Amino acid sequence: VQLQASGGGLVQAGGSLRLSCAVSGRTFTNYAMGWFRQAPGKEREFVTTISRSGGSTYYADSVEDRFTITRDNAKNTVYLQMNSLKPDDTAVYYCAAEDTSYFSDTYYSTRVNTYDDWGQGTLVTVSS
Repeated sequence: VQLQASGGGLVQAGGSLRLSCAVSGRTFTNYAMGWFRQAPGKEREFVTTISRSGGSTYYADSVEDRFTITRDNAKNTVYLQMNSLKPDDTAVYYCAAEDTSYFSDTYYSTRVNTYDDWGQGTLVTVSS
């Protein structure tokens, strides 16, 4: 499956951005989707995930109540709405897909190594 992330940019602290990740090449509804991020000099970390049905989501504590993940299965796209951005949110954001067709449609994972396919990343820079 191919993933194309977009929507990154430069924003002031307190501002908002919406990332998109368009998926092609496989049946989108077979995949749970996740967003991860990697800041300079740091390991890639989990941000949020959504099950293949869209019925279950989970967030890292650091973004809970500020970020929202959604998916549009008709458009094969997953979104990340980021509000109240902080300088600590500065990172390259990656979308990822995990084939969960053999699991419940509410299943998701927060672990980097369970995801099968990754997008190229989009840079988010939050200035103070």
